[in-house]
Amino acid sequence: MRRLPLLAGSRVQLVTVGDDAVLLAPPVPLEPLAEIGAAVAEALRYPLSGASLGQLVTVGGKVTIVVEPGLLPLPGAPWDPRQDALAAVIDELARLGMRGERHTVLVAGGLERRSGRTEREAVLRPARAHSFRGVVAVHDCTDDALRALVGGDVSPGLRTNPHLLDTDLIVVVTAAETADRGGAAALLGACDADTIASPPPGASLLEPTASPARALAATIEKALGAHVPVIGVSLVLDHPRLTGRYRGYPSSNDTMRDAARSPFRLLLNAMPGGVRRLLLQRMGRELRATAVLAGPPSVAHAEALLRGIALRGRRLDAPLDSIVVPLPWKAPHQPRESLNPITAAATGLGIALRLWREASPLREGGTIVLLHDFHRTFGSGPQEPYRTLFQALRDERDPGLVAAARAAAREDPRALASYRNGRAPHPLLPFADWASCGPVLARAGRVIVAGCRDAAAARALGFVPSHNAATALEMARGVAGGTHRLGVLLAPPYASLLVGGTEI
Repeated sequence: MRRLPLLAGSRVQLVTVGDDAVLLAPPVPLEPLAEIGAAVAEALRYPLSGASLGQLVTVGGKVTIVVEPGLLPLPGAPWDPRQDALAAVIDELARLGMRGERHTVLVAGGLERRSGRTEREAVLRPARAHSFRGVVAVHDCTDDALRALVGGDVSPGLRTNPHLLDTDLIVVVTAAETADRGGAAALLGACDADTIASPPPGASLLEPTASPARALAATIEKALGAHVPVIGVSLVLDHPRLTGRYRGYPSSNDTMRDAARSPFRLLLNAMPGGVRRLLLQRMGRELRATAVLAGPPSVAHAEALLRGIALRGRRLDAPLDSIVVPLPWKAPHQPRESLNPITAAATGLGIALRLWREASPLREGGTIVLLHDFHRTFGSGPQEPYRTLFQALRDERDPGLVAAARAAAREDPRALASYRNGRAPHPLLPFADWASCGPVLARAGRVIVAGCRDAAAARALGFVPSHNAATALEMARGVAGGTHRLGVLLAPPYASLLVGGTEI
């Protein structure tokens, strides 16, 4: 038997599994790029396809640089290679004759809470932020100033940010984490709320050709390309890595063993929740880039995504009967608040268990064990829109009632005002989070919440509460008929899973 130290929110639980359990840990660190700026400049000179940046610039013209909030990968790091890539793009544009004061950095956050001053300043490292002479604009998906995008196969009602039309060049600078984020998807994130929320979730986040969001984003890219030149820069990132005493967690067996024996685990679990989250957040982490690709945003992003999967993925020979998913202490949204039951489900089911290629890691009718307390953290501010959805799910999970609640939330003037003022996400974001769980829920037989401290919250979402991980695993074994093939995601960060099939 093996004892594994796994995160359950802001606590570290020891979970005992059999020797035959399949441990799915991120692979060892990759060799990072020595100089991101030089790699970005070279990629823009020699794109994968299409014209180079030098062939697209208009000397003295305006440029819009589209970026996304750095929400993935979880749990992130204080400094992000995307900051250095953006700085390199700015330098390269200035060298080619597009002066810095004519640069607009557009933060395309989609339905996320609108970035405030702190987040706007963080798009670049502090020294570069002070010397930047352009404008940092934050997209508002409810703004009356959004303009209709005409051409191609886009729907007549689609509206986009005017900065994408009133410019001489668009440069998209993102990282290739999923098919639904990065590349042309950043252009989708700069559209109106109904357009952003319209694509249904795909079964996998790593299959670009099967992603409705990616297909819509490519259509938007093509339509914009008919008005203004568009080029993209896509980074291949390594997993976020701990530094210091626990360097190597969760990839290293030695570090996992040390963490299981460490008195720090017991001390951490005994602390108040706010202190635990603060300590976990302050643990040293580094995030590196391993490659930079350029070209049309959808092309560069797809190629970078495939390279990242090949470098960061783990091979799983066949689907599992049961799978354990530890959840982090913060949500994949801004601001980085603690998980509520809906964002916990979205992180475990909507992200972690959709990071696969070839086939799902869970067999049809299998059991999922989420490690989290499912404590209700709904309140005013960023968490308030989630309370509206939770109440609809708690009363009745009938799709018609949820759709009615979604329609009401979309028109709620108070919720929309909170979004515009940067106090909360768009009221459609909780519904998009819950919808992202749909493909996994349709496949799973049941979802058990291990360590659940709010049984009513778990049952409201259709999950089974369990006091601890040992009980949850016994329940999963019983559902499987006494024996089961168990897998454990050693995370975060969550590794991409290559299930069956052949090597990429």
